[in-house]
Amino acid sequence: MRVCTKALLMLLAAQSVWTMAAPVRAATLTASVNASVNKPLVLTKVQDLDMGTVTLGTGVWSNATVSISQAGAVSCGSANIVCTGATMAATYNVQGSKQQAVHISVPNVTLVNQSNSSQTLTLTTNAPATITLANSGFPGSNFSIGGSVTLNSTTPSGVYVGTMNVTVDY
Repeated sequence: MRVCTKALLMLLAAQSVWTMAAPVRAATLTASVNASVNKPLVLTKVQDLDMGTVTLGTGVWSNATVSISQAGAVSCGSANIVCTGATMAATYNVQGSKQQAVHISVPNVTLVNQSNSSQTLTLTTNAPATITLANSGFPGSNFSIGGSVTLNSTTPSGVYVGTMNVTVDY
């Protein structure tokens, strides 16, 4: 009995300490919560880049640039080269969420001579840095990629082919 009485007294003493303590003051604040949900990006190739046929002139010369703009206009910037044939800029389609900016990355391309793989040219790419999607999903938005190569009188003849790696991201 003595143990029970002692325990009861201790419990009552503890309760009185709680009731005599200063009341706890609670604080409440609100915060906004936002989430942006975007559709996944879908990238599709519409057409390849084709720079046509470039004929080298005679003599010794260097640094003649052949370029194709994003709009598909070809420029043979030297009297030492002649550009002919059908040409076109590469075109891609990207689908995603409307009004979102899409970042485009296209590294330069190594073009390899199909007759001799040790002979290469570098295509310096020309692509938009970003586009803003005009709609959500289909039909998406198209963008084009051009580029340029620099030739000289000792550039070996042949068909040069490379692979363009295009990356899009929000």
